[in-house]
Amino acid sequence: MKERYYLVREDILPEAIVKTIQVKQLLASGDVKTVHDAVEQVGLSRSAFYKYKDGIHLVNQLERERIVNISIDLDHQSGMLSRVLGRVADYGGNVLTIQQSIPLQGRANVVISVEMSRLSDELGVLLEGLESIPGVKRVRLIGQG
Repeated sequence: MKERYYLVREDILPEAIVKTIQVKQLLASGDVKTVHDAVEQVGLSRSAFYKYKDGIHLVNQLERERIVNISIDLDHQSGMLSRVLGRVADYGGNVLTIQQSIPLQGRANVVISVEMSRLSDELGVLLEGLESIPGVKRVRLIGQG
């Protein structure tokens, strides 16, 4: 079965769904230590919490967890990868993974996974910033989620 997602206003959601979010927020903030304490505080059964917890998320929480994969072709020069990673950090991106090919004919390909929750600008601005680095030959967005 294909998953489908909806954006729904809070005031029309069933009470158990809203309370599930409240429990998740209490746990994430550290205000309570256990699921038992959290569900007791908001007045929700543990079974209802476990039923809904994996299927309900705040929209801004999903946005903060967005990850992109970027493919970059670089000239084989000392410090190139360092300049690219520095530029990503300048824009507030957090590099999660780096995969680099062996340089052939003076060029190497690097694929980086970047977590974008603290990105200071739009993704397109970051990509343009990477393209502007001397020695960067091509920048492509190859995936995001």
